[in-house]
Amino acid sequence: MTQTRRHFLATSAAAAGAITLLPYGAMAAAHASNSFETPTGEKITVHPMSHATFVMETPVGTIYVDPVGEPANFADKPAADLVLITHEHGDHYNADTLAAVVGENTKLITNPAVYAKLSEEMQAKAVEVANGGTENFNALSIEAIPAYNLTEERKKFHPEGRDNGYVLNFAGFRVYISGDTEDIPEMRALKDIDVAFVCMNLPFTMDANAAASAVSEFGPKYVYPYHFRGKDGGTQDPEAFAKMVTGDTEVKIAPWYG
Repeated sequence: MTQTRRHFLATSAAAAGAITLLPYGAMAAAHASNSFETPTGEKITVHPMSHATFVMETPVGTIYVDPVGEPANFADKPAADLVLITHEHGDHYNADTLAAVVGENTKLITNPAVYAKLSEEMQAKAVEVANGGTENFNALSIEAIPAYNLTEERKKFHPEGRDNGYVLNFAGFRVYISGDTEDIPEMRALKDIDVAFVCMNLPFTMDANAAASAVSEFGPKYVYPYHFRGKDGGTQDPEAFAKMVTGDTEVKIAPWYG
């Protein structure tokens, strides 16, 4: 496992005879966005926004994932060509934010529960895709991956069969978005993932240990720990997660919370 910013700092400091690790906010701010080159030579650029919200500039257009928050936060980003919504909770779906970022030609892909909440105007731009379904956007094939809780007391938050994760199949490059889930068999069985976004917070999803275990099993080339602010002490530490990931996966620490 290679941890981008932290690894660099530790290596440099060790060479100087001491190891000093910057606080999370300071080290994350240095690399808010990352670009990944695909086998076709095109780039996918990831812009972390907040918590579970991010923007990707891709060869098929600009993709907004679970856009929530002030519309002004997106002012410096390209307009959305595609919006993906994983589920109905307020930190993933907000009707006012959606209305502000969806343009005349924007397409939406949602799980059925969110589709049912959309206005008629929004439904005209949207496609509902249930677990196991697929949908195309330009040359991009999108798979709806299940996202749900395994732990009995957490099933009330994300019951099996309702919410989506997504796998985005670019030409020779696959991106996995977990949505809100625990380390379910469908996640552990993923193959050939280049970039993954994996949630972790309690009591709503899973802890860093479970997330790291799953990531170590399906082995993406890069992983972003995201959605890690929890409740009543349930916030997870992305640095602790990075230490637990095994294999060749590179952990990308991003400023999801400022």
